[in-house]
Amino acid sequence: MHMKFSEDSENSYFFSQPHQPFFILAFVNAIVIMLIFLFSYKGIMNLSVSPLNFHVYGLTYLLFTPAFFAFLFTTFPRFASTPVIEKKRYMSVFSLYYLGSTVFLLGSIISPVLSGIGMIMVFTGHIMGALILKYVYTASNMEDKHDIYWILLAMGFGLLAHLFFLIGTFFYMPLVGLSTEISNYLYLFLLTFSVAQRMVPFFSHSIVGRNDHLLKVVFTLMLLHIVLEGIYTNSSFVVDILAGVLIGKELLRWKLQFPNPNPLLWILHTALYWVPVAFIVGGLTNLVSLISGVSFLALDIHALILGFVFTILIGFGTRVTIGHSGNIMQADKWTTRLFYWTQVVVGMRILVSLTAAFGWNFMVLFDISVTAWLLMFILWGMRFFNVLIFGKKLS
Repeated sequence: MHMKFSEDSENSYFFSQPHQPFFILAFVNAIVIMLIFLFSYKGIMNLSVSPLNFHVYGLTYLLFTPAFFAFLFTTFPRFASTPVIEKKRYMSVFSLYYLGSTVFLLGSIISPVLSGIGMIMVFTGHIMGALILKYVYTASNMEDKHDIYWILLAMGFGLLAHLFFLIGTFFYMPLVGLSTEISNYLYLFLLTFSVAQRMVPFFSHSIVGRNDHLLKVVFTLMLLHIVLEGIYTNSSFVVDILAGVLIGKELLRWKLQFPNPNPLLWILHTALYWVPVAFIVGGLTNLVSLISGVSFLALDIHALILGFVFTILIGFGTRVTIGHSGNIMQADKWTTRLFYWTQVVVGMRILVSLTAAFGWNFMVLFDISVTAWLLMFILWGMRFFNVLIFGKKLS
Protein backbone atom coordinates (compact mmCIF):
# COMPACT_ATOMS: atom_id res chain seq x y z
CA MET A 1 0.00 0.00 0.00
CA HIS A 2 2.86 2.34 0.85
CA MET A 3 4.46 1.56 -2.53
CA LYS A 4 1.22 2.43 -4.28
CA PHE A 5 1.13 5.77 -2.48
CA SER A 6 4.68 6.53 -3.51
CA GLU A 7 3.95 5.83 -7.18
CA ASP A 8 0.61 7.64 -7.24
CA SER A 9 1.83 10.57 -5.23
CA GLU A 10 4.58 11.48 -7.69
CA ASN A 11 2.14 13.17 -10.06
CA SER A 12 -1.20 13.10 -8.26
CA TYR A 13 -2.86 16.45 -7.53
CA PHE A 14 -4.28 14.95 -4.33
CA PHE A 15 -0.82 14.62 -2.73
CA SER A 16 0.61 17.84 -4.20
CA GLN A 17 0.05 19.89 -1.02
CA PRO A 18 0.16 18.50 2.53
CA HIS A 19 -3.24 19.81 3.64
CA GLN A 20 -5.11 17.77 1.04
CA PRO A 21 -4.53 14.13 2.11
CA PHE A 22 -4.41 15.04 5.82
CA PHE A 23 -7.74 16.89 5.79
CA ILE A 24 -9.43 14.06 3.88
CA LEU A 25 -8.07 11.50 6.36
CA ALA A 26 -9.12 13.61 9.38
CA PHE A 27 -12.65 14.16 8.08
CA VAL A 28 -13.22 10.55 7.02
CA ASN A 29 -11.97 9.45 10.47
CA ALA A 30 -14.40 11.93 12.09
CA ILE A 31 -17.30 10.11 10.44
CA VAL A 32 -16.10 6.54 11.03
CA ILE A 33 -15.10 7.14 14.69
CA MET A 34 -18.44 8.71 15.58
CA LEU A 35 -20.41 5.93 13.88
CA ILE A 36 -18.47 3.23 15.74
CA PHE A 37 -18.84 5.18 19.02
CA LEU A 38 -22.60 5.53 18.48
CA PHE A 39 -23.03 1.80 17.78
CA SER A 40 -20.93 0.81 20.81
CA TYR A 41 -22.68 3.31 23.12
CA LYS A 42 -26.05 1.85 22.11
CA GLY A 43 -24.82 -1.72 22.58
CA ILE A 44 -25.13 -2.60 18.88
CA MET A 45 -21.40 -3.23 18.59
CA ASN A 46 -18.88 -4.53 21.11
CA LEU A 47 -15.51 -2.80 21.07
CA SER A 48 -12.18 -4.35 22.06
CA VAL A 49 -11.36 -1.08 23.90
CA SER A 50 -13.57 0.93 26.26
CA PRO A 51 -16.00 3.13 24.24
CA LEU A 52 -14.91 6.24 26.17
CA ASN A 53 -11.20 5.61 25.52
CA PHE A 54 -12.00 4.91 21.87
CA HIS A 55 -13.90 8.22 21.67
CA VAL A 56 -11.07 10.22 23.28
CA TYR A 57 -8.23 8.56 21.38
CA GLY A 58 -10.00 8.56 18.03
CA LEU A 59 -11.00 12.22 18.09
CA THR A 60 -7.72 13.50 19.59
CA TYR A 61 -5.23 11.55 17.48
CA LEU A 62 -7.13 10.46 14.36
CA LEU A 63 -9.23 13.59 13.75
CA PHE A 64 -7.60 16.64 15.33
CA THR A 65 -3.94 15.61 14.99
CA PRO A 66 -4.00 14.92 11.21
CA ALA A 67 -6.06 18.11 10.81
CA PHE A 68 -3.33 19.98 12.73
CA PHE A 69 -0.68 18.49 10.44
CA ALA A 70 -2.78 19.46 7.41
CA PHE A 71 -2.73 23.06 8.56
CA LEU A 72 0.77 23.24 10.07
CA PHE A 73 2.66 21.46 7.28
CA THR A 74 1.21 24.16 5.01
CA THR A 75 1.57 27.25 7.20
CA PHE A 76 4.46 26.51 9.60
CA PRO A 77 7.16 27.10 6.93
CA ARG A 78 5.42 30.41 6.12
CA PHE A 79 5.40 31.43 9.79
CA ALA A 80 9.09 30.50 9.98
CA SER A 81 10.15 31.92 6.58
CA THR A 82 11.64 28.56 5.52
CA PRO A 83 11.19 26.54 2.28
CA VAL A 84 8.06 24.39 1.95
CA ILE A 85 8.16 20.87 3.42
CA GLU A 86 9.21 18.27 0.82
CA LYS A 87 6.52 15.91 -0.40
CA LYS A 88 8.39 12.72 0.54
CA ARG A 89 8.65 13.93 4.16
CA TYR A 90 4.96 14.67 4.68
CA MET A 91 3.95 11.61 2.65
CA SER A 92 5.85 9.28 4.99
CA VAL A 93 3.88 10.76 7.92
CA PHE A 94 0.63 10.49 5.98
CA SER A 95 1.25 6.84 5.01
CA LEU A 96 1.86 5.88 8.65
CA TYR A 97 -1.20 7.83 9.77
CA TYR A 98 -3.42 6.33 7.10
CA LEU A 99 -2.31 2.74 7.82
CA GLY A 100 -2.28 3.27 11.61
CA SER A 101 -5.80 4.76 11.58
CA THR A 102 -7.11 1.85 9.51
CA VAL A 103 -5.48 -0.78 11.75
CA PHE A 104 -6.68 0.96 14.96
CA LEU A 105 -10.28 1.29 13.73
CA LEU A 106 -10.40 -2.33 12.55
CA GLY A 107 -8.69 -3.49 15.75
CA SER A 108 -11.19 -1.65 17.95
CA ILE A 109 -13.87 -3.93 16.47
CA ILE A 110 -11.81 -7.13 16.08
CA SER A 111 -8.99 -7.36 18.63
CA PRO A 112 -7.19 -5.24 21.25
CA VAL A 113 -3.80 -6.43 19.92
CA LEU A 114 -4.61 -5.06 16.46
CA SER A 115 -5.86 -1.74 17.88
CA GLY A 116 -2.65 -1.53 19.93
CA ILE A 117 -0.52 -2.02 16.80
CA GLY A 118 -2.56 0.73 15.10
CA MET A 119 -1.97 3.08 18.05
CA ILE A 120 1.80 2.49 17.92
CA MET A 121 1.81 3.22 14.16
CA VAL A 122 -0.19 6.42 14.69
CA PHE A 123 2.12 7.44 17.57
CA THR A 124 5.17 6.90 15.32
CA GLY A 125 3.55 9.09 12.66
CA HIS A 126 2.82 11.71 15.33
CA ILE A 127 6.52 11.74 16.39
CA MET A 128 7.69 12.03 12.77
CA GLY A 129 5.29 14.90 12.09
CA ALA A 130 6.40 16.76 15.22
CA LEU A 131 10.05 16.28 14.24
CA ILE A 132 9.37 17.85 10.82
CA LEU A 133 7.90 20.90 12.59
CA LYS A 134 10.87 21.00 14.98
CA TYR A 135 13.22 20.92 11.99
CA VAL A 136 11.37 23.88 10.43
CA TYR A 137 11.58 25.76 13.74
CA THR A 138 15.35 25.10 14.06
CA ALA A 139 16.03 25.97 10.41
CA SER A 140 14.29 29.35 10.74
CA ASN A 141 16.57 32.38 10.94
CA MET A 142 13.79 34.65 12.19
CA GLU A 143 14.50 36.63 15.33
CA ASP A 144 10.91 36.49 16.53
CA LYS A 145 9.93 32.83 16.94
CA HIS A 146 7.34 33.57 19.66
CA ASP A 147 4.27 32.06 17.97
CA ILE A 148 5.96 29.05 16.37
CA TYR A 149 7.65 28.28 19.71
CA TRP A 150 4.26 27.95 21.44
CA ILE A 151 2.78 25.90 18.61
CA LEU A 152 5.75 23.53 18.79
CA LEU A 153 5.56 23.33 22.60
CA ALA A 154 1.86 22.41 22.40
CA MET A 155 2.71 19.73 19.83
CA GLY A 156 5.29 18.40 22.31
CA PHE A 157 2.59 18.12 24.98
CA GLY A 158 0.47 16.29 22.39
CA LEU A 159 3.24 13.69 22.05
CA LEU A 160 3.55 13.39 25.83
CA ALA A 161 -0.22 12.90 26.18
CA HIS A 162 -0.15 10.34 23.34
CA LEU A 163 2.65 8.41 25.07
CA PHE A 164 0.76 8.46 28.41
CA PHE A 165 -2.34 7.19 26.62
CA LEU A 166 -0.40 4.23 25.20
CA ILE A 167 1.19 3.40 28.57
CA GLY A 168 -2.19 3.83 30.27
CA THR A 169 -3.94 1.56 27.79
CA PHE A 170 -1.43 -1.27 28.00
CA PHE A 171 0.04 -1.07 31.51
CA TYR A 172 -1.41 1.46 33.95
CA MET A 173 -5.01 2.65 33.49
CA PRO A 174 -4.88 5.84 35.67
CA LEU A 175 -2.48 7.43 33.16
CA VAL A 176 -5.30 7.63 30.58
CA GLY A 177 -7.07 10.26 32.71
CA LEU A 178 -3.91 12.37 32.99
CA SER A 179 -3.28 11.93 29.27
CA THR A 180 -6.77 13.22 28.48
CA GLU A 181 -6.32 16.31 30.67
CA ILE A 182 -2.95 17.11 29.05
CA SER A 183 -4.25 16.51 25.51
CA ASN A 184 -7.34 18.68 26.02
CA TYR A 185 -5.71 21.70 27.66
CA LEU A 186 -2.01 21.73 26.75
CA TYR A 187 -2.34 20.19 23.30
CA LEU A 188 -5.69 20.63 21.50
CA PHE A 189 -6.56 23.94 23.16
CA LEU A 190 -3.08 25.47 23.51
CA LEU A 191 -2.01 24.62 19.95
CA THR A 192 -5.24 25.92 18.41
CA PHE A 193 -5.17 29.05 20.55
CA SER A 194 -1.50 29.72 19.67
CA VAL A 195 -2.40 29.62 15.96
CA ALA A 196 -5.65 31.59 16.42
CA GLN A 197 -4.12 34.46 18.41
CA ARG A 198 -1.69 34.99 15.54
CA MET A 199 -3.93 34.40 12.52
CA VAL A 200 -7.39 35.70 13.46
CA PRO A 201 -6.36 39.31 14.29
CA PHE A 202 -4.23 39.25 11.10
CA PHE A 203 -7.14 38.05 8.89
CA SER A 204 -9.46 40.52 10.62
CA HIS A 205 -7.07 43.47 10.00
CA SER A 206 -7.03 44.12 13.73
CA ILE A 207 -4.30 46.70 14.33
CA VAL A 208 -3.90 45.97 18.05
CA GLY A 209 -0.33 45.06 19.03
CA ARG A 210 0.47 41.54 20.21
CA ASN A 211 0.25 40.77 23.92
CA ASP A 212 3.57 38.98 24.54
CA HIS A 213 2.41 37.63 27.92
CA LEU A 214 -0.86 36.12 26.71
CA LEU A 215 0.38 32.61 25.85
CA LYS A 216 2.56 32.42 29.00
CA VAL A 217 -0.46 33.27 31.18
CA VAL A 218 -2.74 30.84 29.32
CA PHE A 219 -0.11 28.09 29.55
CA THR A 220 0.36 28.63 33.30
CA LEU A 221 -3.41 28.51 33.91
CA MET A 222 -3.77 25.29 31.87
CA LEU A 223 -0.91 23.72 33.84
CA LEU A 224 -2.61 24.75 37.11
CA HIS A 225 -5.89 23.32 35.85
CA ILE A 226 -4.27 19.92 35.20
CA VAL A 227 -2.48 19.87 38.59
CA LEU A 228 -5.70 20.74 40.47
CA GLU A 229 -7.74 18.14 38.55
CA GLY A 230 -5.03 15.60 39.38
CA ILE A 231 -5.35 16.38 43.07
CA TYR A 232 -9.14 16.48 43.23
CA THR A 233 -11.69 16.19 40.39
CA ASN A 234 -13.58 19.44 39.56
CA SER A 235 -11.36 21.50 41.89
CA SER A 236 -9.98 23.55 38.97
CA PHE A 237 -13.11 25.72 38.74
CA VAL A 238 -11.40 28.88 40.11
CA VAL A 239 -8.59 28.60 37.53
CA ASP A 240 -11.10 27.96 34.72
CA ILE A 241 -13.24 30.99 35.57
CA LEU A 242 -10.08 33.12 35.84
CA ALA A 243 -8.88 31.84 32.44
CA GLY A 244 -12.29 32.67 30.93
CA VAL A 245 -12.25 36.22 32.28
CA LEU A 246 -8.64 36.96 31.25
CA ILE A 247 -9.02 35.52 27.74
CA GLY A 248 -12.38 37.30 27.36
CA LYS A 249 -10.75 40.64 28.23
CA GLU A 250 -7.96 39.97 25.71
CA LEU A 251 -10.47 39.18 22.94
CA LEU A 252 -12.33 42.44 23.63
CA ARG A 253 -8.99 44.27 23.31
CA TRP A 254 -8.64 42.91 19.76
CA LYS A 255 -11.84 44.78 18.75
CA LEU A 256 -13.01 42.03 16.39
CA GLN A 257 -16.17 43.02 14.51
CA PHE A 258 -18.87 40.63 15.73
CA PRO A 259 -21.02 39.36 14.17
CA ASN A 260 -18.85 39.82 11.11
CA PRO A 261 -20.62 40.09 7.72
CA ASN A 262 -17.87 37.92 6.15
CA PRO A 263 -18.66 34.25 7.02
CA LEU A 264 -14.97 33.26 6.73
CA LEU A 265 -14.23 35.69 9.58
CA TRP A 266 -17.51 35.18 11.44
CA ILE A 267 -16.73 31.51 12.09
CA LEU A 268 -13.21 32.29 13.40
CA HIS A 269 -14.53 35.01 15.73
CA THR A 270 -17.35 32.74 16.93
CA ALA A 271 -14.81 30.01 17.74
CA LEU A 272 -12.69 32.46 19.74
CA TYR A 273 -15.65 33.76 21.74
CA TRP A 274 -16.41 30.17 22.75
CA VAL A 275 -13.13 30.13 24.73
CA PRO A 276 -14.19 32.48 27.58
CA VAL A 277 -17.73 31.06 27.50
CA ALA A 278 -16.43 27.47 27.75
CA PHE A 279 -14.05 28.23 30.62
CA ILE A 280 -16.55 30.28 32.66
CA VAL A 281 -19.50 27.91 32.10
CA GLY A 282 -17.21 24.89 32.59
CA GLY A 283 -15.86 26.38 35.83
CA LEU A 284 -19.38 27.04 37.15
CA THR A 285 -20.66 23.54 36.25
CA ASN A 286 -17.57 21.99 37.87
CA LEU A 287 -18.30 23.99 41.03
CA VAL A 288 -21.88 22.64 41.00
CA SER A 289 -20.51 19.10 40.49
CA LEU A 290 -18.06 19.58 43.37
CA ILE A 291 -20.81 20.69 45.77
CA SER A 292 -23.68 18.45 44.68
CA GLY A 293 -22.09 15.51 42.84
CA VAL A 294 -24.24 16.19 39.75
CA SER A 295 -22.57 15.00 36.53
CA PHE A 296 -22.52 17.28 33.50
CA LEU A 297 -21.10 14.61 31.15
CA ALA A 298 -17.88 16.53 30.40
CA LEU A 299 -19.69 19.77 29.51
CA ASP A 300 -16.53 21.83 30.17
CA ILE A 301 -14.40 19.81 27.72
CA HIS A 302 -17.06 19.67 25.00
CA ALA A 303 -17.80 23.40 25.20
CA LEU A 304 -14.07 24.11 24.77
CA ILE A 305 -13.08 21.43 22.25
CA LEU A 306 -16.25 21.61 20.13
CA GLY A 307 -17.01 25.30 20.63
CA PHE A 308 -13.45 26.43 19.98
CA VAL A 309 -11.20 23.73 18.46
CA PHE A 310 -13.80 22.05 16.22
CA THR A 311 -15.37 25.36 15.08
CA ILE A 312 -12.02 26.91 14.21
CA LEU A 313 -10.90 23.66 12.52
CA ILE A 314 -13.87 23.94 10.13
CA GLY A 315 -13.14 27.67 9.66
CA PHE A 316 -9.42 27.30 8.99
CA GLY A 317 -9.87 24.03 7.09
CA THR A 318 -12.36 25.65 4.72
CA ARG A 319 -10.17 28.72 4.32
CA VAL A 320 -7.03 26.71 3.50
CA THR A 321 -8.99 24.43 1.13
CA ILE A 322 -10.49 27.35 -0.81
CA GLY A 323 -7.35 29.50 -0.76
CA HIS A 324 -4.88 26.81 -1.86
CA SER A 325 -6.99 25.51 -4.75
CA GLY A 326 -7.03 28.73 -6.76
CA ASN A 327 -10.64 29.46 -5.77
CA ILE A 328 -11.82 32.94 -4.79
CA MET A 329 -11.52 33.46 -1.02
CA GLN A 330 -15.20 33.79 -0.24
CA ALA A 331 -17.90 31.66 1.37
CA ASP A 332 -20.91 30.84 -0.78
CA LYS A 333 -24.35 29.97 0.62
CA TRP A 334 -23.49 26.28 1.05
CA THR A 335 -20.30 27.10 3.00
CA THR A 336 -22.10 29.72 5.10
CA ARG A 337 -24.78 27.20 6.06
CA LEU A 338 -22.07 24.71 6.99
CA PHE A 339 -20.58 27.35 9.29
CA TYR A 340 -23.95 27.88 10.98
CA TRP A 341 -24.31 24.10 11.28
CA THR A 342 -21.08 23.96 13.35
CA GLN A 343 -22.96 25.84 16.05
CA VAL A 344 -25.86 23.38 15.88
CA VAL A 345 -23.32 20.60 16.56
CA VAL A 346 -21.88 22.47 19.56
CA GLY A 347 -25.31 23.45 20.90
CA MET A 348 -26.69 19.90 20.64
CA ARG A 349 -23.75 18.43 22.55
CA ILE A 350 -24.12 21.03 25.33
CA LEU A 351 -27.84 20.19 25.52
CA VAL A 352 -26.93 16.51 26.02
CA SER A 353 -24.81 17.51 29.05
CA LEU A 354 -27.51 19.77 30.54
CA THR A 355 -30.20 17.11 30.05
CA ALA A 356 -27.99 14.53 31.80
CA ALA A 357 -27.35 16.96 34.69
CA PHE A 358 -31.12 17.35 35.25
CA GLY A 359 -31.40 13.59 35.40
CA TRP A 360 -33.53 13.32 32.27
CA ASN A 361 -33.06 10.67 29.61
CA PHE A 362 -30.53 12.16 27.22
CA MET A 363 -30.25 9.28 24.74
CA VAL A 364 -32.58 10.85 22.13
CA LEU A 365 -30.57 14.08 22.27
CA PHE A 366 -27.36 12.06 22.18
CA ASP A 367 -28.52 10.43 18.92
CA ILE A 368 -29.44 13.84 17.48
CA SER A 369 -26.10 15.35 18.48
CA VAL A 370 -24.16 12.49 16.84
CA THR A 371 -26.34 12.83 13.72
CA ALA A 372 -25.60 16.58 13.62
CA TRP A 373 -21.86 15.78 13.82
CA LEU A 374 -22.06 13.16 11.05
CA LEU A 375 -24.05 15.52 8.82
CA MET A 376 -21.45 18.25 9.38
CA PHE A 377 -18.58 16.16 8.05
CA ILE A 378 -20.58 14.43 5.29
CA LEU A 379 -21.88 17.76 3.91
CA TRP A 380 -18.44 19.38 4.22
CA GLY A 381 -17.01 16.41 2.32
CA MET A 382 -19.66 16.69 -0.42
CA ARG A 383 -18.71 20.33 -0.86
CA PHE A 384 -14.93 20.22 -0.56
CA PHE A 385 -13.54 16.69 -1.13
CA ASN A 386 -13.54 17.29 -4.91
CA VAL A 387 -11.56 20.49 -4.31
CA LEU A 388 -9.00 18.63 -2.16
CA ILE A 389 -8.70 15.55 -4.37
CA PHE A 390 -8.97 17.03 -7.88
CA GLY A 391 -8.56 20.80 -7.40
CA LYS A 392 -12.15 21.38 -8.56
CA LYS A 393 -13.19 25.01 -9.10
CA LEU A 394 -16.16 26.11 -7.02
CA SER A 395 -18.69 27.95 -9.14
